[in-house]
Amino acid sequence: MNKFTINRWRLKLQEIIYEADTPAGKLFDIVLLITILASVVLVMLESVNSIDTKLHGFLNISEWIITILFSIEYIARIITVKKPFKYIFSFYGLIDFLSTIPKYISLIIGGVHALAALRALRLLRVFRILKLARYLGASNNLVNAIKASRAKISVFLFAVLIVAIILGTIMYLIEGEANGFTNIPKSVYWCIVTLTTVGFGDIAPQTPLGQFIASLVMILGYGIIAVPTGIVSAEYTSQSKSQKSNEPTASVPLNPQCCSNCLNETHRDDAEFCFKCGCKLHHD
Repeated sequence: MNKFTINRWRLKLQEIIYEADTPAGKLFDIVLLITILASVVLVMLESVNSIDTKLHGFLNISEWIITILFSIEYIARIITVKKPFKYIFSFYGLIDFLSTIPKYISLIIGGVHALAALRALRLLRVFRILKLARYLGASNNLVNAIKASRAKISVFLFAVLIVAIILGTIMYLIEGEANGFTNIPKSVYWCIVTLTTVGFGDIAPQTPLGQFIASLVMILGYGIIAVPTGIVSAEYTSQSKSQKSNEPTASVPLNPQCCSNCLNETHRDDAEFCFKCGCKLHHD
């Protein structure tokens, strides 16, 4: 088999695996989604003792068959792309890997196969099949906004932690062990669950001053919740305004072609080149 034949074979296999606009690609993705759903259902059924007792053999064999199929698919995805490590360490690459290994690890460590339920994350590929990738453009903006906000949010969370330590210490001094505030870490825990408006109710202040401070903490908690939202919203607006002209948007039809170089799947319908790496997109 010469080099030209191998390249044609790889290109054809890549179109089937990574493209969603060809009959073979659509069929592959649909079969893949059905297999993922079946695998998740099998893992869920196996966790029910009454069902597992009766159908353990069937469930185990079925899970092994699906695991082997996923292993073959994972290897095929690696050998058909120009930059294998780009796929391996991508979001989908890591999800594909994590959804494949639990069954193998279960041969050494019992019970780990239940992690195969992670395969449900692979259902995110439905965006490509239903051509809902336009929403991925908006999700990319949100991810970028969160990344751009991480410094501000980190400072904010650090400030909240300091406030929780101070108020927790004060509550420990006011309430004391008699009212459940047996130590400062437990008092800080109470302050955190109160600030976040969770309020498990396992600890409650009994003194008037303690209840007054608890009221202030709860009111402060409602105000604190809005701060990260405002930070991310501001960055999201900034990301939307500075979005590159050749990136997909909600108002522009999308090209379901997958870039063979960087594996980016969200392109405008009129795109000739990948907006991330500049590689020419394949067109039928």
